[in-house]
Amino acid sequence: MYAQLQSAGLELIQCAPLAKKKGMLAGLGFGKKAKTRDLIQLFLHMEQMQSAGVPLLEALSDIRDTTDHDALRDILSDVFRDVSEGSSLSEAMALHPKTFSSLYISLIASGEETGDLTSSYKHLVKYLKWVDEMQTKVRKATRYPTILLVVVILTIVIMMGFVVPQIVDFIRFLDQELPFYTIWLINTSDFFKQFWWAVLAAPFILFAIFKACRKLSDKFRFETDRLLLEMPIAGPLIRKINVARFAQTFGAMFASGIDVMQGLKAARQTVANLALIEALEGVEEQVAAGSPMSEAFNASGEFPSMVVRMIKVGEESGNLTVVLDQVAEFYTKDVDEAVQGLITMIEPMLTAFLGVMILWIAAGVFGPIYGSFTEMDF
Repeated sequence: MYAQLQSAGLELIQCAPLAKKKGMLAGLGFGKKAKTRDLIQLFLHMEQMQSAGVPLLEALSDIRDTTDHDALRDILSDVFRDVSEGSSLSEAMALHPKTFSSLYISLIASGEETGDLTSSYKHLVKYLKWVDEMQTKVRKATRYPTILLVVVILTIVIMMGFVVPQIVDFIRFLDQELPFYTIWLINTSDFFKQFWWAVLAAPFILFAIFKACRKLSDKFRFETDRLLLEMPIAGPLIRKINVARFAQTFGAMFASGIDVMQGLKAARQTVANLALIEALEGVEEQVAAGSPMSEAFNASGEFPSMVVRMIKVGEESGNLTVVLDQVAEFYTKDVDEAVQGLITMIEPMLTAFLGVMILWIAAGVFGPIYGSFTEMDF
């Protein structure tokens, strides 16, 4: 750093170590990684300054000095230094793969080759806005049902482990034969009272084991991904999300002048399901062998017929970019509708389940009490 200051004609007067942020979250590393919206702001500013004719180094310097994200400011300082030393922008950004993915690098490198960085920035901004919107939809699809499920589990544990046992103690002293549903209720309550901690911990333990198995075994991950695609409700939603993600990415790459094979490989990296990734690898092999993309997608058997037909229309008309944008837009809207439908369906299902549990508790508790009243002689 001292040598860099001297080469810039500056003299170091005073320096001191930067104090680390205190707090538990700082130690865990939260908040350090640049988010999608930070990158949208970055490339939007780059596009505006490039359109206004501002030199690249001045643009990088201005954006670096005005950003509020500490980690992104440090990365831009490194990018500014590397560009000023003779590296291209794509080469400088490629040194930070955790922030700038290979897709971003490919689009910027394509703009550098064609001399049209403004267009590359526009494609990046459009793509990142779509990614941010899709991430919001996915979070919405998983967050609300998860909260409802946690509430239902906590309610059942509290009722079975703490409320019901106090009433059951009274039922045990009734001198009568208890119905089967009351016996089940008593046994279930005893289990929850003794092992309530295991009931609460079981979902987290099972989820941790599931994630560990997926991380350690590619075969297990492939089989679970394949099963997820075959599920009646979640399967079509997962397929739509991945198809939309692939179409949007490949469309951005193709519109920037990147060749088909490179675009297919880059777009494949945005797909999260191993079964679909394997199908896309087969598509790449067939396209490399000379087959039309529509035939390759159709032969994979993993993509809807509508996608295959639209790609075929795009190939025949020579307007593949527009067709891919239409596919991405269609499935984005379809995902939104599917998410709303999923949430609408899960809420009454969990509510009905909770209602059945409360009805069982009420019948198991008050049934014997009412029966004991009817047997009394007044």
